[in-house]
Amino acid sequence: MDHRHILVLADMEGSSLCFDRDGAGFLTLAWVNACAGMSADAASVVSALFDAGVERVTVKDFHRTGWNLLPEFIDRRADVVQGFRAGPVPGIGDPCDATGVMFLGMHAPSGTDGFLPHTLTSRLAAVEVNGGLMGEVELFASSLAPFGLRPLFLSGCPVACRHAKEAIKGIDTHPIPKKGSDAASFKPEPWRMELAEAAADSLRNRTVEPYLPEGPIYAVVTMREGPAAARRLARRWGFTRDGSRIFLFAPDMHSFYRQLIQLVYFTPLMEKNLPVALAFYDLLGRAGLAWVRRRLKGQSISASQVSA
Repeated sequence: MDHRHILVLADMEGSSLCFDRDGAGFLTLAWVNACAGMSADAASVVSALFDAGVERVTVKDFHRTGWNLLPEFIDRRADVVQGFRAGPVPGIGDPCDATGVMFLGMHAPSGTDGFLPHTLTSRLAAVEVNGGLMGEVELFASSLAPFGLRPLFLSGCPVACRHAKEAIKGIDTHPIPKKGSDAASFKPEPWRMELAEAAADSLRNRTVEPYLPEGPIYAVVTMREGPAAARRLARRWGFTRDGSRIFLFAPDMHSFYRQLIQLVYFTPLMEKNLPVALAFYDLLGRAGLAWVRRRLKGQSISASQVSA
């Protein structure tokens, strides 16, 4: 077994029970079901990885507040990490001795026609790096590359899968139908079985290498809200702009990723008091997930029913 420890980054938009913007939202009834589906998807993959001989699996909840997964639905041998960390890897924390990363439930980048496409936030109409659109899979994979993690696998809408294969040579993918399908016609259980099998098969992927494009990085970030929003953010952080476009330059991918996080998530005060901001976000996420559990209990939905 090449991989004794696998890191799984789980997102919502490309998961099995998220069919619209409400499903990817917060404190909506659609989000309740989407959380259950996202948890069941992760559970199926985790079980398949253990069955394939992986000794340790860490699942990182990586949607919105970082509090969407229901750990009680997932094999207890897995470490389910919720909330966001300042570093050493932005948002993720310390990947420890993991050697491979799998991306579950991902979405396509801003500027594409995928299902609920965005890069970090829907406020960005497009993130163009060195002439091409960039999605989150490149940002996350490159942030893990210095630790030796190979991006083995990605699931998400067909556009997300196609983009990942074009951006990261050798990555395995497994698509989920989104556009033109709905909760009434989509059958999650057979798809989850295929997802788990595909994820386990990717453990044998010896083609893909840690993903870290060489710098420098020239980026154009287009604000969906228009020139006024671009002007405000560019002035806040000292970037140049033209109309709705903000121009970023960084010597490497790590510096660029931090610039992008700074641009879309922080104010200078928040950045200075990041531990306090993360603690507040954690409280918000915990409260939201407690609300999900109450709703699921009211619907009499158990872990065994969702994961069946």
